[in-house]
Amino acid sequence: MSTPREKARKLVQKIHELDLDRDDYNGITWSMAKQCALIAVDEILNVIDNFEMIYWENVKQEIEKL
Repeated sequence: MSTPREKARKLVQKIHELDLDRDDYNGITWSMAKQCALIAVDEILNVIDNFEMIYWENVKQEIEKL
């Protein structure tokens, strides 16, 4: 399992590298990718148990540090 810091960076990086295949697409900024990742983690936190919640709370903190 990845550390929270590693998971945070991987999640933001995946979103940042999205290719939306549009002519007018200028890419996703790092800041936008962070916001998307935070939304995803908030959704995960709404449906998981307490054990996993600690891990994902730590991931969220690491995203905010990026």
